[in-house]
Amino acid sequence: MTAATIRQPKRLADYQPPSFLVSKTDLSFELDPTATRVSATLTFQRNGAGIMILDGQQLKLISLRLNGQMLTDKDYRLTEDSLEIVKPGNSGVLEIVTELNPDQNSALEGLYLAEGVYCTQCEAEGFRRITYYPDRPDVLAVFTTTIIADSSQLPFLLSNGNKVSETLLSDGRTAVKWHDPFPKPAYLFALVAGDFDCLTDAYVTASGRQVSLEFYVQKGALSRSHFAMAALKRAMHWDEQRFGLEYDLDRYMVVAVDFFNMGAMENKGLNVFNSKYVLADDSSATDQDYFNIESIIGHEYFHNWTGNRVTCRDWFQLSLKEGLTVFRDQEFSADMGSATLNRIEAVKLIRTAQFAEDASPMAHPIRPEQVLEMNNFYTVTVYDKGAEVIRMLQTILGKTGFNAGLKCYLDRHDGQAVTCDDFVQAMQDATGQDLTQFRRWYSQSGTPEVKVQEHYDATSARLTLKLHQHTPVTADQTIKQPLLMPMRIELLFSNAGSSMRQLLLLSNEEQEFQFDGIHEQPLIVWLEDFSAPVKLSTHYQPEQLLLIAGRATNGFARWDAMQQYWSLLISKAVTGGLLPQLPAELVSLFKQLLQQPLADIALTAELLALPDFDTLAEQYTEIPVDALLSCLAHLTQQLAEALAIELTACYQRFDSIAYHYNEQGVALRALKGRCLHYLAFTNEGEHWVNQHYRQADNMTDQLTALKAAQYAELATSNSLLEDFAKRYQHNVQVMDKYFSLVATTPNDAVFTHLDRLTQHSLFSWKNPNRVRAVFGAFSQRNAKQFHRADGRGYQLLAQIVTKLDPINPQLAARLLTPLLSWQRYDQQRQHLLAGLLKALAAQASLSNDVFEKVSKSLP
Repeated sequence: MTAATIRQPKRLADYQPPSFLVSKTDLSFELDPTATRVSATLTFQRNGAGIMILDGQQLKLISLRLNGQMLTDKDYRLTEDSLEIVKPGNSGVLEIVTELNPDQNSALEGLYLAEGVYCTQCEAEGFRRITYYPDRPDVLAVFTTTIIADSSQLPFLLSNGNKVSETLLSDGRTAVKWHDPFPKPAYLFALVAGDFDCLTDAYVTASGRQVSLEFYVQKGALSRSHFAMAALKRAMHWDEQRFGLEYDLDRYMVVAVDFFNMGAMENKGLNVFNSKYVLADDSSATDQDYFNIESIIGHEYFHNWTGNRVTCRDWFQLSLKEGLTVFRDQEFSADMGSATLNRIEAVKLIRTAQFAEDASPMAHPIRPEQVLEMNNFYTVTVYDKGAEVIRMLQTILGKTGFNAGLKCYLDRHDGQAVTCDDFVQAMQDATGQDLTQFRRWYSQSGTPEVKVQEHYDATSARLTLKLHQHTPVTADQTIKQPLLMPMRIELLFSNAGSSMRQLLLLSNEEQEFQFDGIHEQPLIVWLEDFSAPVKLSTHYQPEQLLLIAGRATNGFARWDAMQQYWSLLISKAVTGGLLPQLPAELVSLFKQLLQQPLADIALTAELLALPDFDTLAEQYTEIPVDALLSCLAHLTQQLAEALAIELTACYQRFDSIAYHYNEQGVALRALKGRCLHYLAFTNEGEHWVNQHYRQADNMTDQLTALKAAQYAELATSNSLLEDFAKRYQHNVQVMDKYFSLVATTPNDAVFTHLDRLTQHSLFSWKNPNRVRAVFGAFSQRNAKQFHRADGRGYQLLAQIVTKLDPINPQLAARLLTPLLSWQRYDQQRQHLLAGLLKALAAQASLSNDVFEKVSKSLP
């Protein structure tokens, strides 16, 4: 397919219900590496006018029967991506036999074979690579699946639902039958066949039902699946306690595979996971790995109700399930650990990746209006901004009201494919709250900007707050309307323990709020807990921000004040063309934090952190790449020199304890790691880093030392990396960390290293984890070399995208993203990036995935 012949985009406005529904789907797979045969029997009924069109891609049609009669080529039309049945009637049974080649499926969509394991990935539109079918989420059927294979080679044959039978056939093969009693769309179908180690456990639901829990992992990795199993049981219990939702099948299975485009997939009863989000132990997993595993295990489990039992009508409604379920996993994670730290990490993602997406050619609302390739809308906007929209609903309605709304939604639409409007309507009906204006969050793209003004009248003891909201024009929309947004604030008074917290509902373009009985001018903490995903314009003075950082009730607000403080300092330096100097009051505050850390140790570590490059970059229309990098490097060196004594004392104060993944241990390691980051820039840097690495009894501390050595460009960095690679050469998940470390080398040696990594025995262009570990890390976490003024970093990424596109278009398109914001850089970088994108667009054959992004990015 050439760029000139790319199909037209699909539009939400063009949605039509399916002409035919399928009530029952019986599948039979005869597995073979190059010639798997799939027999599909579809029981169908007419649902409206129109012919029967079944989706299908890269399939070989073997036979076709309608109501038992063999069809000839006069009875159907076969195209590159569909099968049309000329006279299907109003109901009947259609039998389709197809053949496919799993071994050659490097796109990892549909049924594929990798490292001896057959696996499926059907979301969003992968089922059409398995058989001809109405591959859309609003066609729900009861699935029965039979898998036939040589059990000596493939002892585990798994699919959705409950296991019905296992039969030894006359030819020596084994046939295993599965039945899922809950109607589901084809995207939730799953099949996995291979040889695994299996960890089993059980969970008794609140109503007393026993559920079998099974984790299938690569041979020899069983001991590294225990944490994930425990996380699943915590998630099941939490969902019962928080939302009253129980699991509904007899068994819950998780399979971990190394070749997977996504993090995980919520297929009904058979979740398929990327191995990195299942396998963990103290010697190979970091604190962040443990957090990610627990979060993603929870996320996929929570989908059982918010995504599976109630699914989306069409793919434009993707945030219906993903935004809601991200919110649910965030709430779960907050209850399992530090709510403050979890909120900080979630907001960091919004303020970097999501705000950047809003400002890019790929800007779209959380419910997009049109799409060429659906895989391109698995975005931070749909997922994470979608979660912020759900969070705003909970803030407006309160937890009790939100829970009532969710119950109404699930009760009303169980077993249905519905829309975002259906969800909001259930919230409105359950609470009586008018959410008409709130619905605009689903259809309006962009990052709203809110300006605040304060006026205090001492005579009348009245405080007046004036807010103005405006959403800038985005690449996809020019007309913007006022949104309903909750604005949490705290009023701090001169008495250190005196404050008042309020929730303001901003709905107009301009709106005033008055408070009477305010007997002194307060210091206002705006947007507490990031109550709305907006950019806020205030008039804080640096000393006010430091006061908020020291006094605000909300931990997120304290961290946010420090981030704003640094941003003001750096912005002033960039504007003046100078390097920033550390103010005395900032040094004093840092000394206090180091000498007397807060009771919340994790928050202390965050307060001591400089903003990262991406956070700072999002505050500029034209990103001053070199100036920001210089400011960050200069401030890091200054802090290290000014606080060397206090950093050393704080680092030594907390003795190393045996590793445990718990809230206290995570916090202590974070604070020691923050100290080490700065100490690496002192004269004793080599000593501290080497000692930290050698004494580490866990992966978190080892990586902390390696990153500190690398960022400070210490001489010991190379030898430590070599030791690390030798020690973990047989653990592929840890070697991904090694690949990423090498890819973030902050000097130009990185280009030689990157070439060497692609020759490594563990590297494969067909494995998304390996490619992301190398080139994802380089383009997203190595700002100094990726954004080189000579364009070498950009050129490399463009070459990688070109190489990957024929292999795995989905992966290529996701790696391409950092090149799309080319208009936000200086003229030299713009010229380089525009030239690379034009060269990509001119290529004879591009996938829809890559073409859509490239074409949108160019004028």
